[in-house]
Amino acid sequence: MKRHLIMILFALLAAACGRAGHLVADEKIIATSPDPEGIYLYTPGIVEGFNGRFVVAIDYGGPGTYKLDGPKSDFGDYKEGNQVRVLYSDNKGRSWKESPARIPMMHEILFKAGGALYMMGHSGRLLISRSDDNGLSWSDPSVLCPEPRWHQSCTAVDVYDGKVTLVYEKWVADAHPWPGVGPVLMQADESADLTLPESWTFSELYDPDEDLAAARPSGIPVCNPGNAGMLETNVIRIYNESNPFYDPNSVVLMARASTGWPDIGVMLKGAFLPDGSLKIERLHKNDGDVFFTHIPGGDLKFHVLYDEKTQLYWLLHSQIDGRMNPRRRLALSYSPDLIRWTFAGLVAVAPTDNAARHYATMIIDGDDLCIVSRSGDQNAKGPHDGNIITFHKVRKFRKLVY
Repeated sequence: MKRHLIMILFALLAAACGRAGHLVADEKIIATSPDPEGIYLYTPGIVEGFNGRFVVAIDYGGPGTYKLDGPKSDFGDYKEGNQVRVLYSDNKGRSWKESPARIPMMHEILFKAGGALYMMGHSGRLLISRSDDNGLSWSDPSVLCPEPRWHQSCTAVDVYDGKVTLVYEKWVADAHPWPGVGPVLMQADESADLTLPESWTFSELYDPDEDLAAARPSGIPVCNPGNAGMLETNVIRIYNESNPFYDPNSVVLMARASTGWPDIGVMLKGAFLPDGSLKIERLHKNDGDVFFTHIPGGDLKFHVLYDEKTQLYWLLHSQIDGRMNPRRRLALSYSPDLIRWTFAGLVAVAPTDNAARHYATMIIDGDDLCIVSRSGDQNAKGPHDGNIITFHKVRKFRKLVY
Protein backbone atom coordinates (compact mmCIF):
# COMPACT_ATOMS: atom_id res chain seq x y z
CA MET A 1 0.00 0.00 0.00
CA LYS A 2 2.80 2.42 0.94
CA ARG A 3 4.62 1.70 -2.33
CA HIS A 4 1.37 2.22 -4.24
CA LEU A 5 0.83 5.63 -2.62
CA ILE A 6 4.41 6.66 -3.42
CA MET A 7 3.91 5.66 -7.06
CA ILE A 8 0.71 7.74 -7.23
CA LEU A 9 2.54 10.72 -5.70
CA PHE A 10 5.36 10.47 -8.25
CA ALA A 11 2.80 10.19 -11.06
CA LEU A 12 1.02 13.32 -9.88
CA LEU A 13 4.30 15.21 -9.58
CA ALA A 14 5.33 14.11 -13.05
CA ALA A 15 1.99 15.22 -14.47
CA ALA A 16 2.29 18.59 -12.75
CA CYS A 17 5.84 19.09 -14.03
CA GLY A 18 4.76 18.12 -17.53
CA ARG A 19 1.82 20.51 -17.40
CA ALA A 20 4.09 23.32 -16.23
CA GLY A 21 6.86 22.63 -18.72
CA HIS A 22 5.15 21.63 -21.96
CA LEU A 23 3.26 23.82 -24.38
CA VAL A 24 -0.44 23.10 -24.91
CA ALA A 25 -0.72 25.01 -28.20
CA ASP A 26 0.89 25.20 -31.61
CA GLU A 27 2.12 28.48 -33.13
CA LYS A 28 2.07 30.20 -36.51
CA ILE A 29 3.41 33.66 -37.44
CA ILE A 30 0.64 35.54 -39.27
CA ALA A 31 2.12 39.07 -39.48
CA THR A 32 5.66 40.50 -39.49
CA SER A 33 6.81 44.09 -39.09
CA PRO A 34 8.48 45.62 -42.16
CA ASP A 35 10.78 47.53 -39.79
CA PRO A 36 11.34 45.88 -36.37
CA GLU A 37 13.28 48.88 -35.08
CA GLY A 38 10.65 51.44 -36.00
CA ILE A 39 7.27 49.77 -36.62
CA TYR A 40 5.88 47.68 -33.77
CA LEU A 41 2.98 45.25 -33.93
CA TYR A 42 0.88 45.94 -30.88
CA THR A 43 -2.14 44.19 -29.39
CA PRO A 44 -4.17 42.01 -31.78
CA GLY A 45 -7.86 41.25 -31.47
CA ILE A 46 -9.72 38.24 -32.85
CA VAL A 47 -13.40 37.62 -33.50
CA GLU A 48 -15.31 34.86 -35.24
CA GLY A 49 -17.19 36.60 -38.01
CA PHE A 50 -19.88 35.04 -40.15
CA ASN A 51 -19.71 31.63 -41.87
CA GLY A 52 -16.82 30.55 -39.63
CA ARG A 53 -14.41 33.28 -40.74
CA PHE A 54 -11.72 34.40 -38.26
CA VAL A 55 -11.01 38.13 -38.35
CA VAL A 56 -7.92 39.61 -36.68
CA ALA A 57 -7.12 43.30 -36.15
CA ILE A 58 -3.52 44.44 -35.53
CA ASP A 59 -2.42 47.80 -34.12
CA TYR A 60 0.69 49.10 -35.92
CA GLY A 61 2.60 51.73 -33.93
CA GLY A 62 6.06 53.18 -33.46
CA PRO A 63 8.20 56.05 -34.80
CA GLY A 64 8.40 54.40 -38.23
CA THR A 65 4.68 54.31 -39.01
CA TYR A 66 5.10 57.28 -41.37
CA LYS A 67 6.44 54.68 -43.83
CA LEU A 68 3.08 52.87 -43.92
CA ASP A 69 0.66 53.56 -46.74
CA GLY A 70 -2.75 54.85 -45.72
CA PRO A 71 -4.10 57.09 -42.96
CA LYS A 72 -2.79 57.11 -39.39
CA SER A 73 -4.40 58.19 -36.12
CA ASP A 74 -3.92 61.80 -35.02
CA PHE A 75 -3.00 60.60 -31.54
CA GLY A 76 -0.68 57.59 -31.26
CA ASP A 77 2.05 55.83 -29.35
CA TYR A 78 4.40 58.20 -31.19
CA LYS A 79 3.69 61.48 -32.98
CA GLU A 80 3.59 59.61 -36.31
CA GLY A 81 0.31 57.95 -35.26
CA ASN A 82 -1.02 54.38 -35.37
CA GLN A 83 -2.82 52.30 -37.97
CA VAL A 84 -4.96 49.17 -37.64
CA ARG A 85 -4.77 46.47 -40.32
CA VAL A 86 -7.03 43.43 -40.68
CA LEU A 87 -6.34 39.78 -41.52
CA TYR A 88 -8.91 37.06 -42.14
CA SER A 89 -8.94 33.27 -42.46
CA ASP A 90 -11.63 31.02 -43.95
CA ASN A 91 -9.91 27.76 -43.00
CA LYS A 92 -9.68 27.94 -39.20
CA GLY A 93 -6.35 29.78 -39.17
CA ARG A 94 -4.34 27.55 -41.50
CA SER A 95 -3.79 30.46 -43.91
CA TRP A 96 -4.49 34.18 -43.78
CA LYS A 97 -5.24 37.02 -46.19
CA GLU A 98 -4.97 40.75 -45.58
CA SER A 99 -7.85 43.15 -46.04
CA PRO A 100 -7.03 46.36 -47.96
CA ALA A 101 -8.47 48.36 -45.05
CA ARG A 102 -6.17 50.88 -43.31
CA ILE A 103 -7.96 52.21 -40.24
CA PRO A 104 -6.60 55.33 -38.46
CA MET A 105 -7.04 54.34 -34.83
CA MET A 106 -5.28 52.52 -31.98
CA HIS A 107 -6.16 50.29 -28.98
CA GLU A 108 -8.88 48.53 -30.97
CA ILE A 109 -11.59 46.17 -29.67
CA LEU A 110 -13.24 43.76 -32.12
CA PHE A 111 -16.76 42.39 -31.64
CA LYS A 112 -19.76 41.05 -33.58
CA ALA A 113 -23.21 42.53 -33.06
CA GLY A 114 -26.38 42.15 -35.10
CA GLY A 115 -25.39 41.52 -38.70
CA ALA A 116 -22.08 43.38 -38.62
CA LEU A 117 -18.55 43.39 -37.24
CA TYR A 118 -17.37 46.40 -35.27
CA MET A 119 -14.01 47.83 -34.27
CA MET A 120 -13.85 50.38 -31.48
CA GLY A 121 -10.66 52.37 -30.98
CA HIS A 122 -9.45 55.89 -30.50
CA SER A 123 -7.34 58.69 -31.90
CA GLY A 124 -7.56 60.75 -28.76
CA ARG A 125 -11.30 60.87 -29.61
CA LEU A 126 -13.34 57.69 -29.15
CA LEU A 127 -13.97 56.05 -32.55
CA ILE A 128 -15.82 53.11 -34.07
CA SER A 129 -15.74 51.46 -37.50
CA ARG A 130 -18.18 48.95 -39.02
CA SER A 131 -17.79 46.10 -41.52
CA ASP A 132 -20.82 44.83 -43.41
CA ASP A 133 -18.88 42.34 -45.54
CA ASN A 134 -17.40 40.06 -42.87
CA GLY A 135 -14.19 42.03 -42.28
CA LEU A 136 -13.11 42.78 -45.85
CA SER A 137 -13.86 46.51 -45.80
CA TRP A 138 -14.41 48.93 -42.94
CA SER A 139 -16.19 52.26 -42.72
CA ASP A 140 -14.37 55.49 -42.01
CA PRO A 141 -14.24 55.76 -38.21
CA SER A 142 -17.17 57.59 -36.65
CA VAL A 143 -16.63 59.74 -33.57
CA LEU A 144 -18.57 58.44 -30.56
CA CYS A 145 -17.09 60.99 -28.16
CA PRO A 146 -15.03 64.02 -29.23
CA GLU A 147 -13.38 64.43 -25.84
CA PRO A 148 -9.80 63.14 -25.45
CA ARG A 149 -8.06 61.06 -24.14
CA TRP A 150 -9.19 57.43 -24.27
CA HIS A 151 -7.43 54.13 -23.68
CA GLN A 152 -8.03 50.37 -23.85
CA SER A 153 -6.75 47.07 -25.18
CA CYS A 154 -8.57 44.20 -26.89
CA THR A 155 -10.53 42.82 -23.92
CA ALA A 156 -13.75 40.87 -23.33
CA VAL A 157 -17.06 42.31 -24.57
CA ASP A 158 -20.43 41.07 -23.31
CA VAL A 159 -23.06 40.44 -26.01
CA TYR A 160 -26.16 39.10 -24.29
CA ASP A 161 -29.94 39.32 -24.62
CA GLY A 162 -29.76 41.84 -27.46
CA LYS A 163 -27.33 44.17 -25.67
CA VAL A 164 -23.64 44.94 -26.24
CA THR A 165 -21.74 45.96 -23.10
CA LEU A 166 -18.09 46.94 -22.96
CA VAL A 167 -15.64 49.23 -21.22
CA TYR A 168 -13.43 51.87 -22.70
CA GLU A 169 -11.23 53.93 -20.43
CA LYS A 170 -10.82 57.67 -20.20
CA TRP A 171 -7.99 59.73 -18.81
CA VAL A 172 -8.84 61.01 -15.32
CA ALA A 173 -7.02 64.30 -16.04
CA ASP A 174 -4.60 65.39 -18.75
CA ALA A 175 -1.93 66.10 -16.14
CA HIS A 176 -2.32 62.68 -14.49
CA PRO A 177 0.73 60.44 -15.08
CA TRP A 178 0.35 57.08 -16.79
CA PRO A 179 -1.70 54.99 -16.19
CA GLY A 180 -4.12 57.61 -14.96
CA VAL A 181 -7.28 56.23 -16.59
CA GLY A 182 -10.61 55.08 -15.27
CA PRO A 183 -13.27 52.81 -16.81
CA VAL A 184 -16.40 54.04 -18.58
CA LEU A 185 -19.15 51.43 -19.03
CA MET A 186 -20.94 51.52 -22.40
CA GLN A 187 -24.04 49.72 -23.62
CA ALA A 188 -26.12 49.64 -26.82
CA ASP A 189 -28.87 47.59 -28.46
CA GLU A 190 -27.25 44.97 -30.66
CA SER A 191 -29.61 45.74 -33.54
CA ALA A 192 -28.84 49.48 -33.60
CA ASP A 193 -26.32 51.21 -35.84
CA LEU A 194 -23.45 51.28 -33.38
CA THR A 195 -21.54 53.89 -35.38
CA LEU A 196 -24.03 56.50 -34.11
CA PRO A 197 -23.28 58.17 -30.75
CA GLU A 198 -26.98 58.19 -29.86
CA SER A 199 -27.02 54.37 -29.97
CA TRP A 200 -24.85 54.22 -26.85
CA THR A 201 -25.42 54.82 -23.15
CA PHE A 202 -22.33 55.83 -21.16
CA SER A 203 -21.67 55.66 -17.43
CA GLU A 204 -19.74 58.30 -15.58
CA LEU A 205 -15.99 57.72 -15.44
CA TYR A 206 -14.96 55.71 -12.37
CA ASP A 207 -11.88 57.30 -10.83
CA PRO A 208 -9.87 54.52 -9.10
CA ASP A 209 -7.44 56.82 -7.29
CA GLU A 210 -9.31 56.67 -3.98
CA ASP A 211 -9.36 52.86 -4.04
CA LEU A 212 -5.68 52.73 -4.93
CA ALA A 213 -4.80 55.13 -2.12
CA ALA A 214 -6.88 53.19 0.44
CA ALA A 215 -5.02 49.99 -0.38
CA ARG A 216 -1.54 51.33 0.35
CA PRO A 217 -1.63 51.17 4.16
CA SER A 218 -3.28 47.73 4.01
CA GLY A 219 -0.12 46.05 2.78
CA ILE A 220 -1.01 45.70 -0.90
CA PRO A 221 2.32 46.32 -2.64
CA VAL A 222 1.17 49.24 -4.75
CA CYS A 223 3.84 51.22 -6.57
CA ASN A 224 4.32 54.91 -5.92
CA PRO A 225 1.18 56.99 -6.51
CA GLY A 226 2.41 58.18 -9.89
CA ASN A 227 2.67 54.68 -11.33
CA ALA A 228 -0.33 52.75 -10.02
CA GLY A 229 -3.63 52.29 -11.73
CA MET A 230 -6.26 50.05 -13.27
CA LEU A 231 -6.71 49.62 -17.01
CA GLU A 232 -7.51 47.22 -19.89
CA THR A 233 -10.87 46.17 -18.44
CA ASN A 234 -12.77 42.98 -19.35
CA VAL A 235 -16.59 42.82 -19.09
CA ILE A 236 -17.71 39.46 -17.64
CA ARG A 237 -21.25 38.15 -17.14
CA ILE A 238 -21.99 35.82 -14.22
CA TYR A 239 -24.31 32.95 -15.21
CA ASN A 240 -24.26 30.72 -12.12
CA GLU A 241 -26.63 31.79 -9.33
CA SER A 242 -24.35 30.20 -6.72
CA ASN A 243 -21.54 32.60 -7.65
CA PRO A 244 -21.09 35.26 -4.93
CA PHE A 245 -21.05 37.93 -7.66
CA TYR A 246 -24.26 36.78 -9.40
CA ASP A 247 -26.61 39.63 -10.27
CA PRO A 248 -28.68 39.64 -13.48
CA ASN A 249 -28.64 43.45 -13.41
CA SER A 250 -24.89 43.82 -13.53
CA VAL A 251 -21.62 42.56 -14.98
CA VAL A 252 -18.22 42.09 -13.37
CA LEU A 253 -15.37 44.28 -14.57
CA MET A 254 -11.94 42.64 -14.34
CA ALA A 255 -8.94 44.85 -15.03
CA ARG A 256 -5.20 44.91 -14.99
CA ALA A 257 -3.76 46.42 -11.80
CA SER A 258 -0.56 48.34 -12.36
CA THR A 259 0.93 47.73 -8.91
CA GLY A 260 4.29 46.10 -9.48
CA TRP A 261 2.87 42.82 -8.15
CA PRO A 262 2.42 40.10 -10.79
CA ASP A 263 -0.76 38.29 -9.70
CA ILE A 264 -3.01 41.04 -8.39
CA GLY A 265 -5.81 42.52 -10.49
CA VAL A 266 -8.89 44.66 -9.92
CA MET A 267 -12.59 43.79 -9.86
CA LEU A 268 -15.50 46.24 -10.01
CA LYS A 269 -19.22 46.07 -10.75
CA GLY A 270 -20.97 47.47 -13.80
CA ALA A 271 -24.58 48.05 -12.77
CA PHE A 272 -27.63 48.41 -15.05
CA LEU A 273 -29.97 50.78 -13.21
CA PRO A 274 -33.81 50.68 -13.48
CA ASP A 275 -33.91 54.02 -15.33
CA GLY A 276 -31.67 52.62 -18.08
CA SER A 277 -28.50 54.36 -16.91
CA LEU A 278 -25.20 52.66 -16.11
CA LYS A 279 -22.97 52.94 -13.07
CA ILE A 280 -19.60 51.52 -12.04
CA GLU A 281 -19.28 50.79 -8.33
CA ARG A 282 -17.53 48.61 -5.81
CA LEU A 283 -18.18 44.89 -6.10
CA HIS A 284 -19.77 43.28 -3.02
CA LYS A 285 -19.02 39.82 -1.73
CA ASN A 286 -20.44 38.12 1.36
CA ASP A 287 -17.45 39.09 3.47
CA GLY A 288 -17.12 42.66 2.20
CA ASP A 289 -16.19 44.75 -0.82
CA VAL A 290 -13.69 43.61 -3.44
CA PHE A 291 -11.21 45.79 -5.26
CA PHE A 292 -7.78 44.19 -5.45
CA THR A 293 -8.00 40.43 -5.90
CA HIS A 294 -5.90 37.47 -6.98
CA ILE A 295 -5.81 37.20 -10.78
CA PRO A 296 -2.91 35.26 -12.35
CA GLY A 297 -0.91 37.70 -14.45
CA GLY A 298 -3.09 40.54 -13.22
CA ASP A 299 -0.38 43.17 -13.60
CA LEU A 300 -0.53 42.93 -17.41
CA LYS A 301 -3.35 42.79 -19.93
CA PHE A 302 -5.33 39.53 -19.74
CA HIS A 303 -8.38 38.13 -21.50
CA VAL A 304 -11.31 36.26 -19.91
CA LEU A 305 -13.73 33.98 -21.79
CA TYR A 306 -16.69 31.98 -20.47
CA ASP A 307 -17.16 28.44 -21.80
CA GLU A 308 -20.74 27.25 -21.53
CA LYS A 309 -19.86 23.56 -21.90
CA THR A 310 -17.50 23.46 -18.91
CA GLN A 311 -19.21 26.36 -17.11
CA LEU A 312 -15.72 27.67 -16.45
CA TYR A 313 -14.05 31.02 -17.02
CA TRP A 314 -10.84 30.72 -19.03
CA LEU A 315 -8.06 33.23 -18.43
CA LEU A 316 -5.31 33.97 -20.95
CA HIS A 317 -2.53 35.71 -19.08
CA SER A 318 1.16 36.41 -18.70
CA GLN A 319 3.18 34.33 -16.29
CA ILE A 320 6.29 35.61 -14.60
CA ASP A 321 9.34 33.38 -15.09
CA GLY A 322 12.66 32.86 -13.32
CA ARG A 323 14.19 35.63 -15.41
CA MET A 324 11.64 38.12 -14.05
CA ASN A 325 10.30 38.77 -17.55
CA PRO A 326 6.48 38.74 -17.24
CA ARG A 327 6.00 39.20 -21.00
CA ARG A 328 7.86 36.07 -22.09
CA ARG A 329 5.43 33.30 -21.10
CA LEU A 330 1.77 33.14 -22.13
CA ALA A 331 -0.35 30.90 -19.91
CA LEU A 332 -3.88 29.59 -19.55
CA SER A 333 -5.86 29.14 -16.33
CA TYR A 334 -9.50 28.43 -15.49
CA SER A 335 -11.94 29.13 -12.68
CA PRO A 336 -15.54 28.28 -11.75
CA ASP A 337 -16.17 31.64 -10.10
CA LEU A 338 -13.44 34.21 -11.03
CA ILE A 339 -11.93 33.69 -7.57
CA ARG A 340 -10.29 30.24 -7.50
CA TRP A 341 -7.89 29.87 -10.44
CA THR A 342 -6.22 26.65 -11.63
CA PHE A 343 -3.24 26.66 -13.98
CA ALA A 344 -4.03 24.74 -17.18
CA GLY A 345 -0.82 25.04 -19.21
CA LEU A 346 1.58 27.20 -21.16
CA VAL A 347 0.35 28.50 -24.50
CA ALA A 348 3.68 29.91 -25.67
CA VAL A 349 7.18 30.90 -24.54
CA ALA A 350 9.20 33.54 -26.35
CA PRO A 351 12.56 32.31 -27.70
CA THR A 352 14.64 35.06 -26.06
CA ASP A 353 14.38 37.59 -23.24
CA ASN A 354 14.20 40.29 -25.90
CA ALA A 355 11.02 38.77 -27.30
CA ALA A 356 7.53 38.25 -25.87
CA ARG A 357 4.28 36.32 -26.05
CA HIS A 358 1.71 38.53 -24.32
CA TYR A 359 -1.32 40.83 -24.67
CA ALA A 360 -3.23 37.97 -26.27
CA THR A 361 -6.90 37.52 -27.17
CA MET A 362 -8.89 34.30 -27.74
CA ILE A 363 -12.09 32.81 -29.11
CA ILE A 364 -13.65 29.36 -28.73
CA ASP A 365 -14.02 27.40 -31.97
CA GLY A 366 -15.77 24.12 -31.26
CA ASP A 367 -13.35 22.05 -29.17
CA ASP A 368 -10.42 24.42 -29.68
CA LEU A 369 -9.19 27.72 -28.30
CA CYS A 370 -7.84 30.05 -31.00
CA ILE A 371 -5.45 32.75 -29.79
CA VAL A 372 -3.60 35.71 -31.27
CA SER A 373 -0.61 37.13 -29.42
CA ARG A 374 1.52 40.25 -29.56
CA SER A 375 4.89 38.59 -30.04
CA GLY A 376 8.52 38.98 -30.98
CA ASP A 377 11.53 37.06 -32.22
CA GLN A 378 15.28 37.67 -32.13
CA ASN A 379 14.80 40.81 -34.24
CA ALA A 380 12.34 42.50 -31.87
CA LYS A 381 13.36 45.82 -30.40
CA GLY A 382 12.25 44.60 -26.98
CA PRO A 383 9.54 42.68 -25.11
CA HIS A 384 7.15 45.63 -25.23
CA ASP A 385 7.78 46.55 -28.87
CA GLY A 386 7.28 43.29 -30.75
CA ASN A 387 7.73 42.62 -34.46
CA ILE A 388 5.39 39.66 -35.13
CA ILE A 389 1.84 38.50 -34.42
CA THR A 390 1.41 34.79 -33.70
CA PHE A 391 -1.66 32.56 -33.96
CA HIS A 392 -2.00 29.65 -31.52
CA LYS A 393 -4.48 26.82 -31.29
CA VAL A 394 -5.14 24.84 -28.10
CA ARG A 395 -6.78 21.71 -29.47
CA LYS A 396 -9.44 20.03 -27.31
CA PHE A 397 -8.75 22.63 -24.60
CA ARG A 398 -11.40 21.25 -22.25
CA LYS A 399 -9.19 18.20 -21.65
CA LEU A 400 -6.85 20.52 -19.73
CA VAL A 401 -9.34 20.57 -16.84
CA TYR A 402 -8.14 18.37 -13.98
